[in-house]
Amino acid sequence: MRVLLSGIGTRGDVQPIVALAVELRERGHDVRLCVPPNFLDWVGGFGFDATPIGIAMREPRGGSAGTVPTPEQMREMVRHLVTNQFDVIASAMEGCELIVGGGAHQYAVRSIAESRGIPSVVALYAPVVLPSPDHAPGGEPGGDPVANMQRWADESRAWDQRFLELVNDNRRRLGLAPLSDVLNHVLSDEPWLAADPTLGPLPSTPGMRVVQTGAWILADEEPLEPALEEFVAAGAPPVYVGFGSMPADQAAGRTVVEAVRSVGRRVVLSRGWAELSLSDDADDVIAIGDVNQQALFPRVAAVVHHGGAGTTTTAARAGVPQVLVPMFSDQPYWGSRVRALGLGASVPRAELSVDSVASALRVALEPRVANRAAALAGDVKGDGAAVAARLLEREYA
Repeated sequence: MRVLLSGIGTRGDVQPIVALAVELRERGHDVRLCVPPNFLDWVGGFGFDATPIGIAMREPRGGSAGTVPTPEQMREMVRHLVTNQFDVIASAMEGCELIVGGGAHQYAVRSIAESRGIPSVVALYAPVVLPSPDHAPGGEPGGDPVANMQRWADESRAWDQRFLELVNDNRRRLGLAPLSDVLNHVLSDEPWLAADPTLGPLPSTPGMRVVQTGAWILADEEPLEPALEEFVAAGAPPVYVGFGSMPADQAAGRTVVEAVRSVGRRVVLSRGWAELSLSDDADDVIAIGDVNQQALFPRVAAVVHHGGAGTTTTAARAGVPQVLVPMFSDQPYWGSRVRALGLGASVPRAELSVDSVASALRVALEPRVANRAAALAGDVKGDGAAVAARLLEREYA
Protein backbone atom coordinates (compact mmCIF):
# COMPACT_ATOMS: atom_id res chain seq x y z
CA MET A 1 0.00 0.00 0.00
CA ARG A 2 0.96 3.61 -0.48
CA VAL A 3 -0.27 5.38 2.65
CA LEU A 4 -0.19 9.02 3.73
CA LEU A 5 -0.17 9.61 7.49
CA SER A 6 -0.95 13.07 8.87
CA GLY A 7 -0.06 14.11 12.42
CA ILE A 8 -0.90 17.62 13.61
CA GLY A 9 -0.24 19.15 17.03
CA THR A 10 2.28 18.50 19.79
CA ARG A 11 4.56 15.50 20.37
CA GLY A 12 1.66 13.54 21.87
CA ASP A 13 -0.32 13.97 18.65
CA VAL A 14 2.54 13.18 16.28
CA GLN A 15 4.36 10.32 18.01
CA PRO A 16 1.51 7.77 17.59
CA ILE A 17 1.42 8.50 13.86
CA VAL A 18 5.17 7.87 13.65
CA ALA A 19 4.67 4.59 15.53
CA LEU A 20 2.15 3.49 12.91
CA ALA A 21 4.45 4.67 10.11
CA VAL A 22 7.31 2.55 11.44
CA GLU A 23 5.03 -0.49 11.74
CA LEU A 24 3.68 -0.10 8.19
CA ARG A 25 7.16 0.36 6.74
CA GLU A 26 8.37 -2.78 8.47
CA ARG A 27 5.50 -4.61 6.78
CA GLY A 28 6.73 -3.47 3.38
CA HIS A 29 4.34 -0.58 2.71
CA ASP A 30 5.24 2.79 1.15
CA VAL A 31 4.64 5.42 3.84
CA ARG A 32 4.53 9.20 3.56
CA LEU A 33 4.22 11.59 6.49
CA CYS A 34 2.91 15.11 7.09
CA VAL A 35 4.05 16.57 10.43
CA PRO A 36 4.51 20.07 11.90
CA PRO A 37 7.80 21.71 10.90
CA ASN A 38 9.35 21.42 14.36
CA PHE A 39 9.19 17.61 14.09
CA LEU A 40 10.84 17.23 10.67
CA ASP A 41 14.33 16.55 12.04
CA TRP A 42 13.01 14.14 14.67
CA VAL A 43 10.98 12.20 12.09
CA GLY A 44 13.99 12.25 9.77
CA GLY A 45 15.88 10.31 12.43
CA PHE A 46 13.55 7.39 11.71
CA GLY A 47 14.35 7.55 8.02
CA PHE A 48 11.22 9.42 6.88
CA ASP A 49 11.35 12.44 4.57
CA ALA A 50 8.23 14.17 5.87
CA THR A 51 6.26 17.10 4.46
CA PRO A 52 5.73 20.08 6.83
CA ILE A 53 2.14 20.88 7.70
CA GLY A 54 0.64 23.58 9.92
CA ILE A 55 2.76 25.57 12.34
CA ALA A 56 5.48 24.77 14.85
CA MET A 57 3.55 24.28 18.06
CA ARG A 58 6.63 24.93 20.18
CA GLU A 59 7.37 28.64 20.56
CA PRO A 60 11.09 29.35 20.17
CA ARG A 61 12.77 30.63 23.32
CA GLY A 62 12.69 34.40 23.41
CA GLY A 63 9.66 34.50 21.11
CA SER A 64 6.19 35.86 21.72
CA ALA A 65 4.83 33.01 23.85
CA GLY A 66 3.41 35.44 26.38
CA THR A 67 1.48 37.60 23.93
CA VAL A 68 -2.23 37.05 23.40
CA PRO A 69 -3.39 37.26 19.76
CA THR A 70 -6.30 39.52 18.89
CA PRO A 71 -9.60 37.96 17.72
CA GLU A 72 -8.77 38.95 14.15
CA GLN A 73 -5.32 37.36 14.43
CA MET A 74 -6.92 34.19 15.78
CA ARG A 75 -9.39 34.07 12.88
CA GLU A 76 -6.58 34.53 10.39
CA MET A 77 -4.51 31.84 12.10
CA VAL A 78 -7.41 29.36 11.97
CA ARG A 79 -8.04 30.23 8.31
CA HIS A 80 -4.38 29.59 7.52
CA LEU A 81 -4.31 26.29 9.43
CA VAL A 82 -7.39 24.88 7.70
CA THR A 83 -6.37 25.96 4.21
CA ASN A 84 -2.80 24.79 4.79
CA GLN A 85 -4.06 21.31 5.67
CA PHE A 86 -6.05 21.11 2.46
CA ASP A 87 -3.14 22.32 0.35
CA VAL A 88 -0.41 20.20 1.95
CA ILE A 89 -2.36 16.95 2.18
CA ALA A 90 -3.66 17.30 -1.39
CA SER A 91 -0.08 17.66 -2.65
CA ALA A 92 1.52 15.02 -0.42
CA MET A 93 -1.01 12.29 -1.13
CA GLU A 94 -0.42 12.09 -4.89
CA GLY A 95 -0.32 8.40 -5.79
CA CYS A 96 -1.46 7.24 -2.35
CA GLU A 97 -4.25 4.73 -1.87
CA LEU A 98 -5.19 5.60 1.71
CA ILE A 99 -4.98 8.55 4.13
CA VAL A 100 -4.77 8.19 7.93
CA GLY A 101 -5.16 11.27 10.11
CA GLY A 102 -4.20 11.30 13.77
CA GLY A 103 -6.16 13.48 16.20
CA ALA A 104 -9.47 15.34 16.22
CA HIS A 105 -8.28 18.41 14.31
CA GLN A 106 -7.83 16.82 10.90
CA TYR A 107 -10.00 19.22 8.91
CA ALA A 108 -8.87 18.11 5.45
CA VAL A 109 -8.23 14.35 5.54
CA ARG A 110 -11.73 13.13 4.76
CA SER A 111 -12.42 15.83 2.17
CA ILE A 112 -9.20 15.17 0.27
CA ALA A 113 -9.87 11.42 0.33
CA GLU A 114 -13.43 12.04 -0.90
CA SER A 115 -12.19 14.19 -3.76
CA ARG A 116 -9.73 11.48 -4.88
CA GLY A 117 -12.11 8.56 -4.36
CA ILE A 118 -9.87 6.79 -1.85
CA PRO A 119 -10.55 5.64 1.72
CA SER A 120 -9.51 7.50 4.86
CA VAL A 121 -9.25 6.74 8.56
CA VAL A 122 -9.34 9.23 11.45
CA ALA A 123 -7.75 7.98 14.67
CA LEU A 124 -8.43 9.57 18.06
CA TYR A 125 -6.27 9.17 21.15
CA ALA A 126 -8.79 9.46 24.00
CA PRO A 127 -12.34 8.14 24.49
CA VAL A 128 -13.46 11.53 25.79
CA VAL A 129 -13.09 12.98 22.28
CA LEU A 130 -15.98 10.79 21.11
CA PRO A 131 -19.49 12.28 21.39
CA SER A 132 -21.16 10.13 24.04
CA PRO A 133 -23.85 10.31 26.72
CA ASP A 134 -21.22 8.83 29.05
CA HIS A 135 -19.25 12.08 29.30
CA ALA A 136 -19.35 15.75 28.40
CA PRO A 137 -16.85 17.20 25.90
CA GLY A 138 -13.42 17.13 27.51
CA GLY A 139 -14.97 16.05 30.80
CA GLU A 140 -14.58 13.18 33.18
CA PRO A 141 -16.75 10.08 32.78
CA GLY A 142 -20.19 10.29 34.35
CA GLY A 143 -22.85 12.95 34.68
CA ASP A 144 -26.39 13.07 33.36
CA PRO A 145 -26.56 11.47 29.88
CA VAL A 146 -29.15 13.93 28.57
CA ALA A 147 -27.12 16.91 29.79
CA ASN A 148 -23.96 15.39 28.31
CA MET A 149 -25.55 15.05 24.88
CA GLN A 150 -26.79 18.62 25.08
CA ARG A 151 -23.24 19.77 25.72
CA TRP A 152 -22.10 17.75 22.72
CA ALA A 153 -24.72 19.54 20.62
CA ASP A 154 -23.33 22.84 21.90
CA GLU A 155 -19.81 21.66 21.08
CA SER A 156 -20.88 20.81 17.53
CA ARG A 157 -22.36 24.31 17.06
CA ALA A 158 -19.13 25.85 18.37
CA TRP A 159 -17.14 23.87 15.81
CA ASP A 160 -19.47 25.06 13.07
CA GLN A 161 -18.96 28.67 14.12
CA ARG A 162 -15.18 28.32 14.02
CA PHE A 163 -14.57 25.98 11.11
CA LEU A 164 -17.62 25.25 8.94
CA GLU A 165 -17.27 28.17 6.54
CA LEU A 166 -13.53 27.62 6.18
CA VAL A 167 -13.87 23.89 5.52
CA ASN A 168 -16.67 24.48 3.01
CA ASP A 169 -14.62 27.14 1.21
CA ASN A 170 -11.88 24.56 0.70
CA ARG A 171 -14.31 21.80 -0.23
CA ARG A 172 -15.71 24.13 -2.89
CA ARG A 173 -12.23 24.39 -4.40
CA LEU A 174 -12.27 20.60 -4.70
CA GLY A 175 -15.72 20.53 -6.30
CA LEU A 176 -17.29 18.92 -3.23
CA ALA A 177 -20.70 19.62 -1.74
CA PRO A 178 -20.81 21.78 1.41
CA LEU A 179 -21.12 20.26 4.88
CA SER A 180 -23.70 21.14 7.50
CA ASP A 181 -21.89 19.62 10.51
CA VAL A 182 -18.11 19.90 10.53
CA LEU A 183 -17.43 18.03 13.82
CA ASN A 184 -19.27 14.88 12.77
CA HIS A 185 -17.59 15.06 9.37
CA VAL A 186 -14.12 15.33 10.87
CA LEU A 187 -14.68 12.47 13.32
CA SER A 188 -16.54 10.31 10.76
CA ASP A 189 -19.08 7.59 11.46
CA GLU A 190 -16.31 5.00 11.90
CA PRO A 191 -13.39 6.58 13.76
CA TRP A 192 -10.59 4.55 15.25
CA LEU A 193 -9.66 4.86 18.93
CA ALA A 194 -5.92 4.50 19.46
CA ALA A 195 -6.13 4.15 23.24
CA ASP A 196 -5.61 1.19 25.52
CA PRO A 197 -8.96 -0.40 26.47
CA THR A 198 -7.88 -0.97 30.07
CA LEU A 199 -6.92 2.66 30.60
CA GLY A 200 -9.51 4.18 28.27
CA PRO A 201 -12.48 1.86 27.70
CA LEU A 202 -14.78 2.56 24.79
CA PRO A 203 -17.86 4.60 25.80
CA SER A 204 -21.27 4.28 24.19
CA THR A 205 -21.24 6.14 20.86
CA PRO A 206 -24.71 6.46 19.29
CA GLY A 207 -24.49 6.65 15.52
CA MET A 208 -20.81 5.68 15.43
CA ARG A 209 -19.02 2.40 14.87
CA VAL A 210 -15.72 2.85 16.68
CA VAL A 211 -12.75 0.52 16.17
CA GLN A 212 -10.45 0.42 19.22
CA THR A 213 -6.94 -0.69 18.32
CA GLY A 214 -5.03 0.03 21.51
CA ALA A 215 -2.45 2.80 21.90
CA TRP A 216 0.07 3.37 19.10
CA ILE A 217 3.36 3.19 20.97
CA LEU A 218 6.70 4.05 19.40
CA ALA A 219 9.37 1.69 20.70
CA ASP A 220 12.37 3.50 22.18
CA GLU A 221 15.72 1.81 22.85
CA GLU A 222 17.71 4.98 23.57
CA PRO A 223 19.81 4.51 26.73
CA LEU A 224 19.68 7.01 29.58
CA GLU A 225 22.38 9.65 29.56
CA PRO A 226 25.31 8.78 31.88
CA ALA A 227 24.55 11.63 34.32
CA LEU A 228 20.92 10.52 34.66
CA GLU A 229 21.92 6.87 34.94
CA GLU A 230 24.34 7.74 37.72
CA PHE A 231 21.73 9.87 39.54
CA VAL A 232 19.05 7.18 39.43
CA ALA A 233 21.46 4.49 40.63
CA ALA A 234 22.82 6.62 43.48
CA GLY A 235 19.92 6.14 45.89
CA ALA A 236 16.30 5.20 46.38
CA PRO A 237 14.09 5.51 43.29
CA PRO A 238 13.38 9.20 42.58
CA VAL A 239 10.12 10.81 41.44
CA TYR A 240 9.87 11.97 37.84
CA VAL A 241 8.31 15.42 37.27
CA GLY A 242 7.45 16.66 33.79
CA PHE A 243 4.71 18.50 31.91
CA GLY A 244 5.68 17.53 28.35
CA SER A 245 4.47 19.99 25.72
CA MET A 246 2.35 22.00 28.15
CA PRO A 247 2.96 25.73 28.77
CA ALA A 248 3.66 25.29 32.48
CA ASP A 249 5.32 28.17 34.30
CA GLN A 250 8.48 28.07 36.39
CA ALA A 251 6.49 28.46 39.60
CA ALA A 252 4.52 25.30 38.86
CA GLY A 253 7.70 23.30 38.32
CA ARG A 254 9.28 24.57 41.53
CA THR A 255 6.09 23.89 43.48
CA VAL A 256 6.08 20.26 42.42
CA VAL A 257 9.81 19.85 43.10
CA GLU A 258 9.35 21.18 46.64
CA ALA A 259 6.38 18.86 47.13
CA VAL A 260 8.47 15.85 46.13
CA ARG A 261 11.23 16.93 48.47
CA SER A 262 8.73 17.34 51.30
CA VAL A 263 7.87 13.63 51.13
CA GLY A 264 11.54 12.68 51.25
CA ARG A 265 12.14 11.80 47.60
CA ARG A 266 14.73 12.83 45.06
CA VAL A 267 13.57 14.45 41.82
CA VAL A 268 14.14 13.95 38.10
CA LEU A 269 12.84 17.18 36.54
CA SER A 270 12.05 17.11 32.82
CA ARG A 271 12.46 20.61 31.40
CA GLY A 272 9.86 20.03 28.68
CA TRP A 273 8.65 22.69 26.27
CA ALA A 274 8.27 25.08 29.22
CA GLU A 275 12.02 24.78 29.85
CA LEU A 276 11.54 24.31 33.58
CA SER A 277 14.65 25.10 35.60
CA LEU A 278 16.05 24.26 39.01
CA SER A 279 15.86 26.75 41.86
CA ASP A 280 19.11 25.49 43.43
CA ASP A 281 22.02 23.15 42.78
CA ALA A 282 21.27 20.61 45.51
CA ASP A 283 22.26 17.02 44.78
CA ASP A 284 18.75 15.62 45.33
CA VAL A 285 17.45 16.84 41.96
CA ILE A 286 18.56 16.62 38.35
CA ALA A 287 17.14 18.47 35.34
CA ILE A 288 16.96 16.62 32.02
CA GLY A 289 15.89 17.20 28.43
CA ASP A 290 14.18 14.65 26.18
CA VAL A 291 14.42 11.20 27.70
CA ASN A 292 13.40 7.65 26.94
CA GLN A 293 10.45 7.35 29.30
CA GLN A 294 10.17 3.64 28.56
CA ALA A 295 13.65 3.15 30.06
CA LEU A 296 13.30 5.66 32.91
CA PHE A 297 9.79 5.10 34.31
CA PRO A 298 10.31 1.52 35.56
CA ARG A 299 13.12 2.89 37.75
CA VAL A 300 11.24 5.73 39.47
CA ALA A 301 8.94 5.67 42.50
CA ALA A 302 6.20 7.75 40.87
CA VAL A 303 5.52 9.91 37.83
CA VAL A 304 4.09 13.44 38.24
CA HIS A 305 2.87 14.74 34.88
CA HIS A 306 0.26 16.72 32.97
CA GLY A 307 -1.93 13.78 32.00
CA GLY A 308 -1.26 13.39 28.31
CA ALA A 309 -2.43 10.11 26.80
CA GLY A 310 1.10 9.01 25.91
CA THR A 311 2.69 9.71 29.29
CA THR A 312 -0.24 8.14 31.14
CA THR A 313 0.05 4.99 29.04
CA THR A 314 3.84 4.78 29.36
CA ALA A 315 3.68 5.12 33.14
CA ALA A 316 0.92 2.52 33.36
CA ARG A 317 2.92 0.06 31.23
CA ALA A 318 5.92 0.65 33.50
CA GLY A 319 3.81 -0.32 36.54
CA VAL A 320 4.55 2.92 38.38
CA PRO A 321 2.11 5.09 40.40
CA GLN A 322 1.09 8.44 38.94
CA VAL A 323 0.08 11.93 40.07
CA LEU A 324 -1.59 13.96 37.34
CA VAL A 325 -1.85 17.75 37.14
CA PRO A 326 -4.40 18.09 34.28
CA MET A 327 -4.49 21.38 32.40
CA PHE A 328 -6.92 21.03 29.48
CA SER A 329 -8.24 18.83 26.67
CA ASP A 330 -8.33 15.11 27.51
CA GLN A 331 -6.06 15.44 30.55
CA PRO A 332 -8.85 15.60 33.19
CA TYR A 333 -10.21 12.40 31.68
CA TRP A 334 -6.91 10.57 32.17
CA GLY A 335 -6.72 11.91 35.71
CA SER A 336 -10.13 10.41 36.46
CA ARG A 337 -9.07 7.07 34.97
CA VAL A 338 -5.88 6.94 37.03
CA ARG A 339 -7.94 7.51 40.17
CA ALA A 340 -10.64 5.02 39.18
CA LEU A 341 -8.08 2.31 38.47
CA GLY A 342 -6.25 2.89 41.74
CA LEU A 343 -3.03 3.93 40.01
CA GLY A 344 -2.55 7.21 41.86
CA ALA A 345 -4.09 10.64 42.33
CA SER A 346 -4.60 13.94 40.53
CA VAL A 347 -4.43 17.62 41.44
CA PRO A 348 -6.36 20.22 39.37
CA ARG A 349 -4.02 22.87 38.00
CA ALA A 350 -6.00 25.59 39.79
CA GLU A 351 -5.34 23.86 43.13
CA LEU A 352 -1.62 23.31 42.61
CA SER A 353 0.40 23.87 45.79
CA VAL A 354 3.17 22.18 47.73
CA ASP A 355 0.62 20.76 50.15
CA SER A 356 -1.81 19.48 47.49
CA VAL A 357 0.90 17.76 45.47
CA ALA A 358 2.55 16.33 48.58
CA SER A 359 -0.80 14.93 49.72
CA ALA A 360 -1.36 13.34 46.29
CA LEU A 361 2.14 11.90 46.32
CA ARG A 362 1.59 10.29 49.72
CA VAL A 363 -1.41 8.52 48.22
CA ALA A 364 0.54 7.43 45.13
CA LEU A 365 3.48 6.16 47.20
CA GLU A 366 1.34 3.94 49.44
CA PRO A 367 2.28 0.26 49.02
CA ARG A 368 -1.26 -0.67 47.96
CA VAL A 369 -1.10 1.82 45.05
CA ALA A 370 2.35 0.67 43.99
CA ASN A 371 1.16 -2.95 44.10
CA ARG A 372 -1.94 -2.08 42.07
CA ALA A 373 0.14 -0.23 39.46
CA ALA A 374 2.54 -3.16 39.17
CA ALA A 375 -0.32 -5.66 38.85
CA LEU A 376 -2.11 -3.65 36.15
CA ALA A 377 0.99 -3.08 34.02
CA GLY A 378 0.64 -6.37 32.17
CA ASP A 379 -2.91 -5.50 31.11
CA VAL A 380 -1.80 -2.38 29.23
CA LYS A 381 -0.80 -3.56 25.79
CA GLY A 382 1.95 -2.21 23.57
CA ASP A 383 0.83 -3.64 20.23
CA GLY A 384 -1.76 -1.06 19.15
CA ALA A 385 0.22 0.08 16.11
CA ALA A 386 0.57 -3.53 14.94
CA VAL A 387 -3.16 -4.10 15.42
CA ALA A 388 -3.90 -0.95 13.40
CA ALA A 389 -1.49 -1.98 10.62
CA ARG A 390 -3.13 -5.40 10.32
CA LEU A 391 -6.57 -3.79 10.14
CA LEU A 392 -5.42 -1.41 7.40
CA GLU A 393 -4.00 -4.32 5.44
CA ARG A 394 -7.17 -6.36 5.84
CA GLU A 395 -9.53 -3.53 4.92
CA TYR A 396 -7.59 -1.59 2.29
CA ALA A 397 -4.58 -3.46 0.92
